[in-house]
Amino acid sequence: MVSAHRAPDAPDSPVADRHDDVLGETPEGSKHRHTAFADDSLEGRRLFAEVLGTFLLVLAAAGGPVVEATQGGVGPVASVTAPGLTVLAVILFMGKVSGAHLNPAVSIAFALRRDFPWRRVPGYAAAQLTGASLACLTLQLLLGDAAHLGASRPGTGITDVQAFVLETILTTGLISTILGTASKAQNVGPLSALGVSAYIVLAGLWAGPVSGASMNPARSFGPDLVLGTFTHFWPYTAGPLLGAIAAIGIASVLRGPGGGHTASTAAQGTP
Repeated sequence: MVSAHRAPDAPDSPVADRHDDVLGETPEGSKHRHTAFADDSLEGRRLFAEVLGTFLLVLAAAGGPVVEATQGGVGPVASVTAPGLTVLAVILFMGKVSGAHLNPAVSIAFALRRDFPWRRVPGYAAAQLTGASLACLTLQLLLGDAAHLGASRPGTGITDVQAFVLETILTTGLISTILGTASKAQNVGPLSALGVSAYIVLAGLWAGPVSGASMNPARSFGPDLVLGTFTHFWPYTAGPLLGAIAAIGIASVLRGPGGGHTASTAAQGTP
């Protein structure tokens, strides 16, 4: 969901970016990376990375309940741990290619924060929805429609409105974690990936029985598309999108305006 980079403690601002030479960074190097990201010839590589990363994430997130229903032996703890560990692995092995957003709410949050160009958001979102759908098609081909293909659903006795509220809160925390670890002030290299994946696991451990702890419209879209039912889809789209907006407000209070070099590099990758 965000590529890992080292950076010294400093405010996340364009002014602070002038001091990147602490790590051997120069304005020319920064300009080169931003120019590279503007190179449309690399867009296919970035979109493929988003398709692949989201495919792996949803395969683990939706696959846990499906395998538990058909084979057993997975259990609720493993079901919420698997997607968190998958995100950790994906960020580490290809975060620098696309930024490893894996989630339309993350792409929108980075764009709202001015760390990611709006013109690339539709392509990223389409790639993420494609990867999620392919993952669920794979599960269906292998194991059938067991457990509703791991679809995001409110828990027993939980209404769609309650699920919406919880998904909003959970996503606010997730994207706050992503934006914070991507910023110059908190960036801690590979531990950025660990922080994001740990949040996903912890949210799933306590909130999974209530709303499913999706926090990702793409993760919820895949099973619903393959099953052809969107009855409970709205809380898992509206909640994460509202959570992204709330996280932007929190980031502005904590660190001021975005658009800094470190966060932009994390959001965009360095292909």
